[in-house]
Amino acid sequence: MLFVIATAFGISSTFQAYWMDRLEPHRYPMQYAAARLLALNLVYWYIPALLAPIIMAFALRHPVDRVSWWKQIAMHATGALSYSVVHTAVMMAMRAVLMKIGGTPPDFPGWRTSTLLSYLTQLDWLLMTYLFLIGLAYALAYRRESEARALNASQLETRLIEAQLQSLQRQLHPHFLFNTLNTISGLIRTDPDGADVMIDRLGDLLRMTLHKSSIQEVSLKEELDVLQKYLEIERTRFGNRLNVEMHVQPETLDAQVPSLVLQPLVENAIRHGIAPNARPGWIAIHAEHAAGELVLQVLDSGDGLPPDRLMALNRGVGLDNTRARLAHLYRDRYEFTFSNLERGFCVTIRIPFEVEAAAGVSEVGAA
Repeated sequence: MLFVIATAFGISSTFQAYWMDRLEPHRYPMQYAAARLLALNLVYWYIPALLAPIIMAFALRHPVDRVSWWKQIAMHATGALSYSVVHTAVMMAMRAVLMKIGGTPPDFPGWRTSTLLSYLTQLDWLLMTYLFLIGLAYALAYRRESEARALNASQLETRLIEAQLQSLQRQLHPHFLFNTLNTISGLIRTDPDGADVMIDRLGDLLRMTLHKSSIQEVSLKEELDVLQKYLEIERTRFGNRLNVEMHVQPETLDAQVPSLVLQPLVENAIRHGIAPNARPGWIAIHAEHAAGELVLQVLDSGDGLPPDRLMALNRGVGLDNTRARLAHLYRDRYEFTFSNLERGFCVTIRIPFEVEAAAGVSEVGAA
């Protein structure tokens, strides 16, 4: 890349010098002036292109924040003068080659004078070129360091969010476990067989939830499998008072959802929609794919909520655990809303419809 840029500058400088040479009167016009100018200008720009990696590496070995300012001045003053001497020496060697091929101009002042004139004429530009390369080295190093810091900060933020999500997720387990153990305790006296069945179902549920304790998102099918285990426990508790309906579109089963997102909503529906009433009730779980979103709903046959409580829920009061997990996972790309039905209550979650890529797809495609 450096040599492409150097070639472009060399051609541009040649064009400029050629027309300046044509506009000035010469008593001794040079033969093959254009070819000589191109060779000289290309070499002029190729020298900094060749030396740039050395100069930049030299600068990076002596960072500004680790070397005192007076040492920096002495070091780069020496480096700049060395660069100017090397550049002038190479250019004079190139002129010697061109003179050997095309002849020495009649007005040539001699090598000593010509070298000194060339050095003094180009010195300010050579010093500026050296300083530009030093500045470029520091700028690129700062950019790399800044990107590395941003990457580290991003990784730390990701780890923090994952830790927060795992903490929120683990808070779900004791909640339903406490209620279930209370139910088992009551059944032991009145229905030992029912208590035994409930303990077996609780064991199955705990195995499933503990297996997914470090997983933040699962397929809806896996989520419903866990929910079914939980509902089996609640059916043991409520008997015929609890009826469950599932209305799940088949294409939604592979969609990704937060692990254990439905269980606390169903538990809440049972607590407020089924438990307070002696009459039979129902819980319904809906899942559909609509406009690039996965829409999940948990409905119950309870009495709903008064307007002030409903308004508070929709403003973010209540179910803090579930709301926090949704916010961590989806930022502002989710909805968590509540509404009264003609007879009952509905909780709705809208999240992006995302399906985990099937394992092995890339390998098959590459074959």
